[in-house]
This record gives sequence, C-alpha cells and structure tokens, in this order.
Amino acid sequence: MPEEKYPEVVMPQCEAERVLKGQKALVTGANSGIGKAVAIGLGQAGAEVVVNFVHGDDEAAEVVGQIRKTGSRAYAHRADVSKEDQVQAMFQKMLSEFGTIDILINNAGLQKDAPIDEMTLADWNLVINVNLTGQFLCAREAVREFKRRGVVKAVSCAAGKIIHMSSVHEIIPWAGHVNYAASKGGVMLMMKSIAQEVAPYRIRVNSIAPGAVRTPINTAAWQTPEAYESLMKLVPYKRIGEPEDIARAAVWLASDQADYVNGVSLIVDGGMTLYPGFATGG
Repeated sequence: MPEEKYPEVVMPQCEAERVLKGQKALVTGANSGIGKAVAIGLGQAGAEVVVNFVHGDDEAAEVVGQIRKTGSRAYAHRADVSKEDQVQAMFQKMLSEFGTIDILINNAGLQKDAPIDEMTLADWNLVINVNLTGQFLCAREAVREFKRRGVVKAVSCAAGKIIHMSSVHEIIPWAGHVNYAASKGGVMLMMKSIAQEVAPYRIRVNSIAPGAVRTPINTAAWQTPEAYESLMKLVPYKRIGEPEDIARAAVWLASDQADYVNGVSLIVDGGMTLYPGFATGG
C-alpha cells in the first residue's frame, strides 16, 4: 500500500459558522473519540455544552477547556448513562446550569467482544445497557424537556434535536460482536420509532452511523500499516474516517439547516456499506 495513504488525514481548517449560537447541548461519552470531537464541534458552532463522561476526569476537563476557548460555555458531568438515577440527576443539573436543553447527542457506547458461545451474560448486558438502554434513558429525559418548553423561534425552528450515535453495524452483521451489533440495530429502530412519535411536537430525531473512524475503541484496526491496509479493503474511499468527519455531520444535523430531516440514519463511512467485495463483480 502506498505510504501516503496511511498517515492521519489533515482535515481542512476553517472557522466554524456559529449555526448553533444560543443552543444548549449535552454530549454523552464526550471525553474521547467521536464524542470529544462532536462536543468541540458543537462549541465551535456556538452551542453551550455539557461534557458527559464516566471515566477520565482529566480528559473531560481538557475537552471543556477546548470548548471554552471557542467562546462557548461548558462543564463536565460524570454519569453512567445506563443508570436511571444518574441520568436524571445529570439532566436536572443541566437545567439548573443552562436553563434547558436543545440538543442531545446520544454518543456513549462500548464494546465487549467474544464469540457467541463464549460471550457471558454480563458482557451482553453491559453493552446493551450502555449502548441501547442508556440512549433510551437520555432521550426520554430530553423529550420531556422539549415537550415542556416547546419551540423558541429565536433559538431554533425545532423544539429539540436528538442525534443517536449508531454504527454501520445497524446494517452490516458483525460476527464475534453480536452484543454490539444488536445494540446498534436496536438504536436504529428506537430512533425511528421515537422520531415518528415526537415529530408532531417539532422534535427532530436522527442517527449518525459511522464506519471505520480513528478512535481509541478500534486502535488495533488502524495502528499499523498492515492493519490499515487490511481495513482499506472494506472502505472504497480509501481512507479511515476522522472524528471530525462525524462532528461536522452532527453540527449540520443539529442545525436548522437540517430542519426537514427526521428519522434518518446518516451513514458516514467512506462507502463501507456499498459492499466493496462486489466492486469487481462479486
């Protein structure tokens, strides 16, 4: 594989348009990876941001600092999104600090991989509880506030926006990862069902389904040239995604520029779901 295809992609540097000015956002799992990039991207776009995390105080504080450098308010809040009482306390704190919520980015997630015949019930439950139940608990609290407050036209066309972080594995089966794939398939239909239910309240609910993205959760897939070359067999665009690719998609989906987009899984994957194995006829 040519050497120039392996190094990290240099993303274009341009001043973010403040399309989310005055809006209040909560990003779960925001102290690293995709969540970190999304939280900073929302701040650059003018939103005030709650940086949720469960481990990594220093990393969360660093994200808060980067958001504040953009001129937006931010603070970090430790909470396990799979725990109902902690989610409710997190929302109560946000309403006390920021007055309301306009944008929820349901990003927190994890993997505990094993062959199906070796997977423990504890590992199944952990992934489902964080990746699926956690997104339900946060969405429920956000919808309650969106319905209570309604549309504030000076802030947004919508009463609220929820963006679920899914995966290409809401479509692509993934042997050895049945708990993760099941959680993301569940996120997809949960998102669509919530979107259908709350659309009359002018609440927009969508998902982003990333493909291979350069994050700590999948280091083994891209850390060496050999691993990267193998991964590129699955990506027609021939580069790995960067967290900023997902952040830009999230900012757009959360903005009024996407006001007529509802109930959609926006796939951001460099073509991974195009079945690249069939590019030469199968």
